[in-house]
Amino acid sequence: MQFQVPQFIDIEDKIVGPLTLKQFLYLSGAGGFGFILFFIVDFKIWIAMTVFLALLASSFAFLKINGRTFPLMFLAILKYLWTPKFYIWKNVTVENKKRDSLPVIKPIKITSEAQSNPLKNLLFKMKTHTVAIAKREKQIPKKVGVA
Repeated sequence: MQFQVPQFIDIEDKIVGPLTLKQFLYLSGAGGFGFILFFIVDFKIWIAMTVFLALLASSFAFLKINGRTFPLMFLAILKYLWTPKFYIWKNVTVENKKRDSLPVIKPIKITSEAQSNPLKNLLFKMKTHTVAIAKREKQIPKKVGVA
């Protein structure tokens, strides 16, 4: 059974003509702010501010730098300018735990009883040795079911 794999998932939907919702809001916000400024400031200052707002809004809406949108780059620039760049190493002393407070495990004593009793001797070898014990397991007969 085949399934369709979604493609172009990084492309936003076009809401208003060829513009996405974010692009439309950037441009309409700058246009609305420029319209309000028309009634507040002098005409020559209004033209300069409107040109600046148009450049800023169009860069926010359309500009991409190294595949990243301008709002992300703008936030990265602000974060870089706001955070400190001079780091000072502060030596912090750490208190060591006392070794006396740790529980002490007593070593296993080898008794002559373990050496004389074959079962205890085998148990001791299994607990302490890493080398295989010879002739511990019986061999499996080659023919099974034949008496």
